[in-house]
Amino acid sequence: MLRFASIRLLRAMITILAVLTFAFVVLRMSGDPAQVMLGPDVPQESVDAFRKAWGLDQPLWIQYLAYIKAIFTGDFGVSMRDKASAMQLVIDRIPATLQLAIPALFLKVVIGIPAGVYAALHRQSAVDRGVILAAIFGFTIPSFVMGLLLVLIFSITLGLLPSGGQDTWQHGILPTLTMSIGGIGILARFSRSAMIEVMSQPYIRTASAKGMAWQDVVWRHALPNAAVPIVTIVGFMVGSLIAGAVVVESIFSWPGIGRLLVVSVTNRDLAVVQCILLMIAATMVVSNLIVDLLYGWLDPRLRAQSAH
Repeated sequence: MLRFASIRLLRAMITILAVLTFAFVVLRMSGDPAQVMLGPDVPQESVDAFRKAWGLDQPLWIQYLAYIKAIFTGDFGVSMRDKASAMQLVIDRIPATLQLAIPALFLKVVIGIPAGVYAALHRQSAVDRGVILAAIFGFTIPSFVMGLLLVLIFSITLGLLPSGGQDTWQHGILPTLTMSIGGIGILARFSRSAMIEVMSQPYIRTASAKGMAWQDVVWRHALPNAAVPIVTIVGFMVGSLIAGAVVVESIFSWPGIGRLLVVSVTNRDLAVVQCILLMIAATMVVSNLIVDLLYGWLDPRLRAQSAH
């Protein structure tokens, strides 16, 4: 188990480094921050002074080495726009994002998984077909389309809920629904497929043939085995909580990390964008690492394969 965990941890560190390198290169190839920050009519002398002050006049490889060195010393840079700690600006936005992400994840799990399990246990019924259609509708519609559709129905047409902002708890309903509907559909489909596959296994038929109550067969044998692939999907959803908020927060003017990322990319605020991408990558890698370790604990065969 220690070897299995060590290999997964090494892969996680390499993944984060690769994301940091990719983000560093792409951001500096996408445009000059000096031109964006100062405007097109600023004299060249001011542009050169700005670039020198922020180290943008150095060769790219020197900037990269300085960036990696600063990261390992806990220095995540300063915002070019706000002249404040980039990491602190990101941390200040975390509570707002979690106000949407945590309820959305809760809705995905408590609605998606039971719906998929129930549909699998009543296969070919009207309920099963309804769950399938609802799931397809949920995860095939892009989040920005879903958000605009909810605004059109509940804000503009019915006038029941606000279309943006963060003033009251009601402002969080539509963005939370937008973030959760697609995930509910995905979990429902995967849960249904996993349960159908497990229910066709010989040990399920054996347990039933021995006279075990149907409820016990489902709870003691089917659900624990069907939960293994579902763990992967839930882990991915946990890792993508921040990334999934980018579009939703922009649609509903929600002051979280996602909206900060959009603004920072527009302004070429390099340090802030790099901090957010680092946080997104770390969240996804850590969640996947936990899922891998959980897999290794649940299924010893994975540990055996990793040892060879």
